[in-house]
Amino acid sequence: MAAEQSPASRRDFLRSVGVASGAGVLYSAMGALGLAPVPDVRADAYRAPRRSDFALTGRGGKKVLVLGGGIAGLATAYELGKAGYDCRILEANSRPGGRNWTVRGGTTLTDLDGRTQTAAFTKGQYMNAGPARLPQSHVTLEYCRELGVELQVFTNQNANAYIYHESSAALAGKPMRWRTAKADVYGYVSELLAKATDQGALDAQLTAQDKERLITFLQSFGAIKGKADGYTYTGTDRRGYSTEPGAAFEDGTVLGPVPTLSDVIASGVGQRFAFELGYDQAMLMFQPVGGMDAIPYALAKAIGQNRITYGAKALEVKDLPDGAEVTYEDAGGRIRTQRADFVVAAMPPMVMARLKHNLGTDITAALKYAVPTPVGKIGLEYRSRWWETDEHIYGGITPTDTDLATIWYPSNGYQGRRGTLIGYYNFGANAIAYSDLPHVQRLARAVGRGVKIHGDKYRTELDHSFSVAWHRTPHIEAGWVGWPSQTGPEYTLLNQPAGHVYFAGDWLSHVIAWQHGAFTSARKVVTDIHERVMAA
Repeated sequence: MAAEQSPASRRDFLRSVGVASGAGVLYSAMGALGLAPVPDVRADAYRAPRRSDFALTGRGGKKVLVLGGGIAGLATAYELGKAGYDCRILEANSRPGGRNWTVRGGTTLTDLDGRTQTAAFTKGQYMNAGPARLPQSHVTLEYCRELGVELQVFTNQNANAYIYHESSAALAGKPMRWRTAKADVYGYVSELLAKATDQGALDAQLTAQDKERLITFLQSFGAIKGKADGYTYTGTDRRGYSTEPGAAFEDGTVLGPVPTLSDVIASGVGQRFAFELGYDQAMLMFQPVGGMDAIPYALAKAIGQNRITYGAKALEVKDLPDGAEVTYEDAGGRIRTQRADFVVAAMPPMVMARLKHNLGTDITAALKYAVPTPVGKIGLEYRSRWWETDEHIYGGITPTDTDLATIWYPSNGYQGRRGTLIGYYNFGANAIAYSDLPHVQRLARAVGRGVKIHGDKYRTELDHSFSVAWHRTPHIEAGWVGWPSQTGPEYTLLNQPAGHVYFAGDWLSHVIAWQHGAFTSARKVVTDIHERVMAA
């Protein structure tokens, strides 16, 4: 569920994380928000277990109980199943996927405050309440290929989307097209650097030939004028047009006027462009056709629906000398116990920490060491796709410095009659503030903010809505978690088995908040269990 926020809201959120939890959690949060470098996420070479592995050993696959039917739990059962392990999943919800959840008409949610919503989206409309985009480098795409999940492009960055800053020192309250803001920022930065270079400010660092090449680059990069005109930036068609070029004598009218250098700097719009350069945010990105939950449903089908027990709420986990057992409450309220050779706990750590177990107090402390991140989303279905017809926005994201954080335009159903956009995707204090409200008030607050960007059609064309506060969602309780340290004993402890009990999830990876992290964590546990069985 990785995300994008306004500079102000990011600063407030990260400051609160840093004060409360220290530098380690702060760095994890920065990585999840695309503000810190993310290591190359290509997993080490992975070899799935195979039935033939047992051919010469006389051994067979063991029984494995998996707690949690999110991506990590599903992937664990799927991969072990390739070698004939008897895997059973106990899932507290009535569906697979965990945070990979697509909301459609008829979807019902009762949150931890007892408030119930039922989605009324029309047929074909949906919102991805959790993860919504897939980077090209992530192993998730390999599973989509293997499972036959059809993909389409997700437009993560769109030059026609807006940047909206309400509290900036200049240009406040004026939606600015992404392309216009970028043209002005790049133009003025190029002007300043070209002038400084020409005036000798960089003579100690650059040769004469270097200077010439740099200025040539800046003229192209920023669309600035030449030396005779002082390398000034005056605006070009990169800003867009107020009147589009057309037939005969209509050569178009370039958008103007160009704001001053001081106003562009004070507006803060230049802080936005690092987003599209992020390793895990850069285009192209993808999404499954019809909803992100195509991935967990494909996994569940491959595993076998008879191997997944829904409505099974885990109560206790015991490590035993020759295996492990799980006690749970089934959908009918009956208390049941199952034994297995191994248990894989693929649950959120703060939820797992509350289970009764005999794994030791250090395990409980380590599970509690992870810090949950509040996250909220709202889906807004409109009777018309006015963002396309009126504003020529086909997919993409508008970042804001309001408590909405971002507005996402759909990357599917182009030029159709209806469409569903994400009206806010927010974090930290903003997510908590919205979650404190009942849905109707969340909706009113979000729409009121959106009207300032898009006008009254943002309200008058609205038909249906649905909001999710992940930190108030049963069995999940956060959008993701961060770690005060991923080099300390807590993280290390949970990446190894507690007897016959293993742990898996994106939270046990360096790609937290992405499905890739869950898949790679599952692969690690699968490899560890298989090697242990083969060596026994």
